[in-house]
Amino acid sequence: MPRCTRNPATAATQLLELGVSVPQVMAARLQRMAQAGALPSARDRREFAGMVMEKPFAFAQAWMAMWTETTLAQQQLALSLLSGAGPAAQFAQGAAALERIAGRGLAPVRRKAGANARRLGKR
Repeated sequence: MPRCTRNPATAATQLLELGVSVPQVMAARLQRMAQAGALPSARDRREFAGMVMEKPFAFAQAWMAMWTETTLAQQQLALSLLSGAGPAAQFAQGAAALERIAGRGLAPVRRKAGANARRLGKR
């Protein structure tokens, strides 16, 4: 089930946040790799392993959230068809559904990238 927030960010806002967080995380990790050299410490190895493992988990969460939101949107569309809503209302409903689906899919990736940026920025 997708996480509900008080004021969910739009997909565009989430993309902007990703655009800021991802370069920060990449720079911090590349710097760490360069400093670690050929013999990384145990702490460095944990960080490097974590950066590989976090991506499939975040993307799996994103796909599940998008699947759930798509299922809900299809149910809402079916109800609007049964209620006799006009094409303009159905189009608006579909556009809003696409925004929600994209937002739900970006949320887990944005959360992880933001958490990494905050954590790695403390050093």
